[in-house]
Amino acid sequence: MSRYHQGKYTPKNPSKYKGDVNNVIYRSSWELKFLNYLDRNTNVIEYSSEEFFIPYLSPIPNKNGKKTVRRYFPDFYVKSKRPDGTIQVQIIEIKPKAQTVPPKNTKTKRKTNRLIREQFTYMVNQTKWAAAEEYCKDNGYEFVVMTEDDLGI
Repeated sequence: MSRYHQGKYTPKNPSKYKGDVNNVIYRSSWELKFLNYLDRNTNVIEYSSEEFFIPYLSPIPNKNGKKTVRRYFPDFYVKSKRPDGTIQVQIIEIKPKAQTVPPKNTKTKRKTNRLIREQFTYMVNQTKWAAAEEYCKDNGYEFVVMTEDDLGI
């Protein structure tokens, strides 16, 4: 059983969803909150959840010691109308703020194992996000990492 709130979302405005409207997934209550916002916001023209991937070179070698190309599925694609009437496309990732800053070093063994996991997560996230930044730059999009602060949680 997962400790995270996951499920499928049923859009109230299915014509705005870009992708398989019968398979709109969310992996946290924060993502669910954001899906509701996107679905109801009249300035949002279209959106999707994990419908495409960005390739990136994993910073962690595989069992053979080689770095491999992995697939990063950003949480959201959002096309919206700005207040000045221009169109904006954003690729949005929703993460806990703790995963967006380098982990702090601690002394105890138990905390050392936790630190290693946190460092691994941070390193992989940074690599994914660098690939997303480049993808967005190449396509005229904006890449945004949102945390609980941005969602008002």
